[in-house]
Amino acid sequence: MTHGHEVLHMMEGHSYATREELIEAIEEKFGSDEQFCTCSAAGMSAAQLVEFLEARGKFKPADGATFTVDSSKICKH
Repeated sequence: MTHGHEVLHMMEGHSYATREELIEAIEEKFGSDEQFCTCSAAGMSAAQLVEFLEARGKFKPADGATFTVDSSKICKH
């Protein structure tokens, strides 16, 4: 199981125009069957993780892209 922090770090320096583009990038990097966890949830698919992170304000708009990581919102533990 991969922690959501790894996905956020993967996103640093990159932006994704759509949710689907971000999910595709996550699945390409970690595998389409990978499950993800965070400090408060576990057993999520890539799509569920994106929804979870978006609901918690982990992304910020940049240069017309919808999904860009806000590095200040990545936990440091």
